[in-house]
Amino acid sequence: MERLALRSRLKPGAEQLYDREHAAIPAELEAAMREHGVRSWRIWREGLDLFHLVEVEDYAAFQAAMKDHPADRAWQEKMNRLLDGDFDKDSGGLRLVWEMT
Repeated sequence: MERLALRSRLKPGAEQLYDREHAAIPAELEAAMREHGVRSWRIWREGLDLFHLVEVEDYAAFQAAMKDHPADRAWQEKMNRLLDGDFDKDSGGLRLVWEMT
């Protein structure tokens, strides 16, 4: 199981729309994410900054499987209009500096 943190940033003024649109994601997108190993995906927002915590079996395999998935392509197109720059799912995530377990 991999656990990684990602970040993205909203365009100014997109906060409430982003929150509303993320209140529920399309069922077919959630099913595809689960099918390809995602156990959980949490997003926190502070102002324009978004922080994602992803737990997935194999992130590289998940990315490859979802790259051309119709549900993900439609969702990314919808969300990217709200983001300040593209959401870089290929970054490998933030580097873990410290953890207390």
